[in-house]
Amino acid sequence: MPDTEKITINMSAVDLGKIDLLVQEGVFSNRTDFIRTAIRSQLEKHNLEIQHSVTRNSYVIGALVHDKADLEKRRAKGEKLNLNIIGLLHISNDVTPELAREVIENIQVRGIFNASDAVKAALADRLK
Repeated sequence: MPDTEKITINMSAVDLGKIDLLVQEGVFSNRTDFIRTAIRSQLEKHNLEIQHSVTRNSYVIGALVHDKADLEKRRAKGEKLNLNIIGLLHISNDVTPELAREVIENIQVRGIFNASDAVKAALADRLK
């Protein structure tokens, strides 16, 4: 279950050249190191806005895993899940699309959503 995801960005030749120059000068070990550092810097800069949104939208931050046993227990109790995640949501491969639909009412993931294609399709109308 990977907790990272590869993304692709487009940059101007000049910006890319500036990054390469910083790498050449030893400020960063490589392009990826520069990009990760820049992203973390911006996230830290906007931490207050992030925290307000987390509070306002009742997000869980981190990794959340649900498997068949967990969802069956919730179904037996008549519970419905509203999942608001910043990070990783993993629904195990032992969860059937029917079980997922019975228990999961809404999903909002800001990050990575791992589930079987069948479960993702079953929950497509519940994704925000």
